Amino acid sequence: MNILIANLLSGAAKAKGTAVVIDVFRAASTACYAVAAGAARIIPTGTVEQALALKAAHPEFVVMGERGCLKPDGFDFGNSPTEIKDADLSGKTVVHATSAGTRGILAAMESAQDVLFMSFVNLSATGSYLVARMPEVVTLAAMGRAGETPAPEDKLCAMYLKNELEGVPNVMDAIRSFVRNTPSAEIFFGASAIVPETDFDLCLDLDAFDFVLRAGRSPEGFVELLPLGPGRGRLTPDATSGDVRAV
Repeated sequence: MNILIANLLSGAAKAKGTAVVIDVFRAASTACYAVAAGAARIIPTGTVEQALALKAAHPEFVVMGERGCLKPDGFDFGNSPTEIKDADLSGKTVVHATSAGTRGILAAMESAQDVLFMSFVNLSATGSYLVARMPEVVTLAAMGRAGETPAPEDKLCAMYLKNELEGVPNVMDAIRSFVRNTPSAEIFFGASAIVPETDFDLCLDLDAFDFVLRAGRSPEGFVELLPLGPGRGRLTPDATSGDVRAV
């Protein structure tokens, strides 16, 4: 397994093999909490307008996301684990529009053979998926802020997964302490806070969930994220191909 690390939207657009799109603060984390709250699938979109158009066409859909870290007008939820974790999303389709993560998924779909969405909260499940599948090339795409500026939490998450796959020890407590004192954390704390402070810990809750978020095409032609894992279909290596399928 050749593990590459790419950065930002430009890196996601050039991803090779299996792409792991990483957005810790907060898109991939929020997507995982939405699935844990019962969402059946998540439809990532590139713009707020696309998300609202899907909502208009399908009033039963739930829309969550952000621009400038804040919930856009007309959305049901922001891009916030705190907002979404106690919602009842049982069986719902959730439309997700963010500045970096959801755009990264769509970009990676153009070049990669397989696309996963990851944060610290589903890191080990994602690692297990990769070990079971053993793709020749894995691209870890750290999305950064708005897909344009590097963010330490995304780079550290990519390195954490790379270390796990290569048998190198990690220290999550050190990562939490370091990230707490970076510009990325300013949105959570003090006078500069614009999002729930509790999101910080929720996004850094290592292995809170045991499922993978995998992108594919829906029957309607949408890109959609579906959860694979215990309770969502067990990850099982195919005896002949080494592939992974939900059973």
